[in-house]
Amino acid sequence: MCNNVKSISKTSQGELSLCKNCKHFHLEFNNIYFEFTVNEFKQFKQYILNLEPDFWECKYASAGITKKIPIPTLQDNLVLMFNRQEVNQLKTLVKQPVINVYDKLITVDDVDYTLILN
Repeated sequence: MCNNVKSISKTSQGELSLCKNCKHFHLEFNNIYFEFTVNEFKQFKQYILNLEPDFWECKYASAGITKKIPIPTLQDNLVLMFNRQEVNQLKTLVKQPVINVYDKLITVDDVDYTLILN
């Protein structure tokens, strides 16, 4: 388990954090826990932000389930189902500005600026 974790964003239903040692994102949401590499998180973020709840709620309108918005996983027999409010919470969590994963501080030499003292 990671021990150098920094919280990036938090809502009433979950929290997104980043481990500074292993550079993995940790997303706790209700009773689900995700662990992503940087690339995996970028893909997940893109998928969540492009998710259209109206389409899925219309498609499964006659289904007798309350959670109608699917998020597929790499495991063929596992699909995570969410409702509109949960999807909005996920979008809020992942669209927070992501801090620089490498936490590299810039030096004076990194700044391309001509300073003129009058």
